[in-house]
Amino acid sequence: MKYMLMMSATKAGFDWYAKWSRQDHQANAAFMRAFSKELKDSGVFVATAGLAMPDQAKIVRAGSDGEPITDGVFPESKEFLAGYWIIDVESPEQAYKIAARASGAPAPAGTEGTMPIEVRQVMSGPPEELQR
Repeated sequence: MKYMLMMSATKAGFDWYAKWSRQDHQANAAFMRAFSKELKDSGVFVATAGLAMPDQAKIVRAGSDGEPITDGVFPESKEFLAGYWIIDVESPEQAYKIAARASGAPAPAGTEGTMPIEVRQVMSGPPEELQR
């Protein structure tokens, strides 16, 4: 089963992250690289990406003529998706264990280093109850 592990942060969290010291950024990036390598080496890795800062986000809808209509940036949004991993594991419990490890990524000394990670199964089609 595939699961997406999503890191979300608030605007204040992004602003705080931008102020980290170079050493703290390097420690966090080293952890993330090693974590992704470990997932690849164990065979559960599917994909990962960090996302651009929220001030670059746009909402896109199709206009009546099919052309894109953009809206945003939304500084009042409470949370933004910061990045994700997609993993392929045997059970939700295995996905939760991997998410807990990602949650423990290093943060500046004296701060809580546990970022919540949302875990959701990646569906390959509609749920069974909708297929009947």
